[in-house]
Amino acid sequence: MQPRIPRQSAGEQDDRRPDGVDPDDRFTAELASAVSGARRRAVRDGDRHVDTAHLLHSLLETDADVRTVLGDGPRIARLLGYLVQRSIGYGLRWQSAVEDSGTVPVVSGATGFSPLAAAAVDEACARAVRRGGDRARGVDLLAALVADPQARAVEVLARAAVEPRAVTAGVARYFEPAS
Repeated sequence: MQPRIPRQSAGEQDDRRPDGVDPDDRFTAELASAVSGARRRAVRDGDRHVDTAHLLHSLLETDADVRTVLGDGPRIARLLGYLVQRSIGYGLRWQSAVEDSGTVPVVSGATGFSPLAAAAVDEACARAVRRGGDRARGVDLLAALVADPQARAVEVLARAAVEPRAVTAGVARYFEPAS
């Protein structure tokens, strides 16, 4: 029987590629920590890929700016409650399928990510460049996670009565210059 999670080579075990290129060098330290947490969560949950719900869960746990955009308090608790349930409830159906809406091309540079999660990571980095930043932040990834209505992160947000448009507007306000 083939293991569900591919084994990592010694060079990959510290989240570095064998060629010495750090795939997370495009992220702030906070976002790199969240992505690493999402990778660990996927392995722990027995999932084949890091999906957008793993990324959302990790962002909520590690990034204060993301919690601010979403509105701290009961909303965050409700979101975390749904995300915790993924391993015992509705998330079980996700284990047998790769998250892919079919609207984004498969991205080969993000090994171990679902197609939608890989596209969201790439879009977060592109957002950072467009706003003049050198590294993507957690709020960049949050905006990218809600861009595809088929994303599992969007499903989780909907269950907690959080509209993707409200998230996008909150991210835009976050980056507005203080007056």
